[in-house]
Amino acid sequence: MPESKGRKKTTASRYQLHPQRKQRSKPSPKWFAPVMGALMIVGILVIVWNFFRNDGQSFDPKVMWLGLGVLAAGFFGISFWK
Repeated sequence: MPESKGRKKTTASRYQLHPQRKQRSKPSPKWFAPVMGALMIVGILVIVWNFFRNDGQSFDPKVMWLGLGVLAAGFFGISFWK
């Protein structure tokens, strides 16, 4: 009876000792963290200024939301810092 040739064996696809690693993404620019920190500080200052202007008699919710938005933008931006 004739012998079959069999399948070709692939040694590379069997297993890998060192799996493929993801390439690192670029680090953030040096100005990124200070700008996000400044945004958070400005947001806090706007909120505090809203409470203390005119001796606390004129609280404006629009200014409060503006300060919270600037503060949130700083926190959101700093979450992407590398």
